[in-house]
Amino acid sequence: MSNNSHPLQQINSFFESYAHALENFDTKGMAFLYNIPCTLVSDDTTTQFNDYTKLEGFFNMGTGFYRQFGIAKVRPEVWNRRDWTGKIINVKVMWEYFDALNKPIYKCDYQYVLKLDKNNIWKIILSVSVNEKERMEEWKMSGGAQVVS
Repeated sequence: MSNNSHPLQQINSFFESYAHALENFDTKGMAFLYNIPCTLVSDDTTTQFNDYTKLEGFFNMGTGFYRQFGIAKVRPEVWNRRDWTGKIINVKVMWEYFDALNKPIYKCDYQYVLKLDKNNIWKIILSVSVNEKERMEEWKMSGGAQVVS
């Protein structure tokens, strides 16, 4: 398959769906975008999920943070996409987080490996947090973290 077989627009739409699920704290919708098993990696942790319920529970913890700090809007920007095979791609995404007034909170980068499933639907098999923890810490240290009650 060539690069044209799965246009970038399809990948942009995939991450727009992810952003919509994040904004609505829809942990089932987020988990649906992942393949099981999948792996989530950061500098500090590597976690493999073999069960949608556990993955959804992990996302529940994350959405708790988003609610607590007033994250209301999420915008993904797909920076690049590399086809590894006809069914496996690597995508770099910059995520931008905003409050309810559309004021930027922080940005961070992720690398994803997506694979077409048996129904020809993209699913994330690997998610790598490049710098979210550092960006979040910088934002908190700058006085940006006003807890919303």
